[in-house]
Amino acid sequence: MPSYSRHNTYGFRFKGAYQERVAGLHAIGRENRADSSYQWNGLQRGEDGRIVFQYTLNGEGAIRIGDTVHKLSKGKAFFVYIPSDHCYYLPDTSENWEFIYFTMYGREALTLFQQMTEKHGHLFHMSTQARPIRHIWRTLEKIETTGINHGYEASSYAYSFLMECLEYLEYGEQQVRDIPIAIQQAKQYIERHYPEDLTLDDMVSVSGLSKYHFTRLFVNSVKETPVQYLTKIRIQHALDLLMDDHKTVEQIAQEVGYTTGNYFSKVFKQLIGSTPSHYRRDKSVMPVDRLFID
Repeated sequence: MPSYSRHNTYGFRFKGAYQERVAGLHAIGRENRADSSYQWNGLQRGEDGRIVFQYTLNGEGAIRIGDTVHKLSKGKAFFVYIPSDHCYYLPDTSENWEFIYFTMYGREALTLFQQMTEKHGHLFHMSTQARPIRHIWRTLEKIETTGINHGYEASSYAYSFLMECLEYLEYGEQQVRDIPIAIQQAKQYIERHYPEDLTLDDMVSVSGLSKYHFTRLFVNSVKETPVQYLTKIRIQHALDLLMDDHKTVEQIAQEVGYTTGNYFSKVFKQLIGSTPSHYRRDKSVMPVDRLFID
């Protein structure tokens, strides 16, 4: 984390309808508040249509969302929309509250904010090395060195921040916590034996867990079912094999674990959007060495 000697705040008022349509950067900053008069009521501000992300660096703040008050100690963050029924402030019990914040707007930004908060809530705990936090520091460093000079650049930083938040909430937390050993063993087993006629029972037997417990733990850890993970591994290998024009689709299907070319083609199209034959001969798409799929 950069060591800034200043506690600066920056606002942006660039022109460009795309900012209202997609995402715009409204304000960003780092502050250290020691006066208990500091508070912002989400129903009494003049900045309608703004999304506020705030992350505690040191000290302690508080936020009321509806009727519930939450403490904001080091590593705690919140995401709120203006206007809404919330109020964040420095409580009487705290000597200071040091934080960084990132404020955005835009219709697409609001859609992404709603998507995140409906699924994950308004409060988060993040390490100082979490990608959304590092993005804020990078943006501050950019502002304090070369500046942000037009709306396209500001919009890019705002939208990228939202993507960093989504990536962290959907996948980053998975990387932070340890995947259980039983699930690691099952993943390794799938990656080694994907060409075989694997069943869910085969994967369960490797883990030593009950089928119900294994499936629930796998989904919580990997964010997809064991069968979905097996399918993704098979199709990823099939994409590599399709680069070899000497192998038929039927041969490739069998090499990655499918008994028939027809079923392989059906699964392939569901994930990639085209049949294996069409993918192989489509010259209108720029070739790549590896295609990543989700």
